Amino acid sequence: MKRRLGAVAKYGFLIAVSLVSLFPLYWMAVSATNSSLAVIRGALLPGKELINNYRNLLGNQDLWRAMTNSFVNALSLTALALLVCSVAGYAFEIYHTRAKDALMNVLLLAMMIPFAATMIPLFRMFSDMQLISTTIAVILPTISTPFLIMLFRQSARSFPHDIIEAARIDGLGELRIFFRMFFPTMRSTYAAAMTIVFMNAWNNYLWPRIILFDSKSLTMPMLVSNLIFGYVTDYGMLMLAVLICTLTTIIIFFFLQKSFAEGIVGAIK
Repeated sequence: MKRRLGAVAKYGFLIAVSLVSLFPLYWMAVSATNSSLAVIRGALLPGKELINNYRNLLGNQDLWRAMTNSFVNALSLTALALLVCSVAGYAFEIYHTRAKDALMNVLLLAMMIPFAATMIPLFRMFSDMQLISTTIAVILPTISTPFLIMLFRQSARSFPHDIIEAARIDGLGELRIFFRMFFPTMRSTYAAAMTIVFMNAWNNYLWPRIILFDSKSLTMPMLVSNLIFGYVTDYGMLMLAVLICTLTTIIIFFFLQKSFAEGIVGAIK
């Protein structure tokens, strides 16, 4: 009897926490279907203003251009970051030396430096190179991150070094060993890294807002922020934009959640 009561209390607590966690998503979806006045009044049931909110959003902002720009920036950054960081993490572990350990420690220390401290030097650097309002300026500062390098280095520790030595004896070059042997066995790590990089790139607001001056370079977080400014805020239209921006990352995480968990657990081990 005590075990049943304990199980009921445990699952009841978990259900309550889940409902509390999901409520903001529910309220966001419901608010996207209501008028601004209904949202202000705290409507908790779906309304009939979804089509009107969508039309207003298209009339006020270039939604599809923002979606396209966000996808281009996020996918480009994800592909380049996975390639650069996986090669770096692999090299740090497979070609292990004390000097590389010292360099890795420096990279980890760099994680403690806030982006605000490097923001102005980065802007001046890209301004001098005449790369303002370009995709390169958006993605270049975050192509390589200490966290991703550390993630791939930890995963490379579980990769058998005997296989590498045998492949070298058989005449395989280092690049072929990496792409034919290391890459296929680390799919879960790549999936975890891809989820992290894509979500960070998609939700990135501060740096694109600083470096992008052209209205044609608008991204989804910038579009959402544009809807807040003004004398009157249409909260129904705003919540619809937030919902569209959020659904992309939710869908990607939903399909990659198993590989994401496996990649993180494998790197920790």
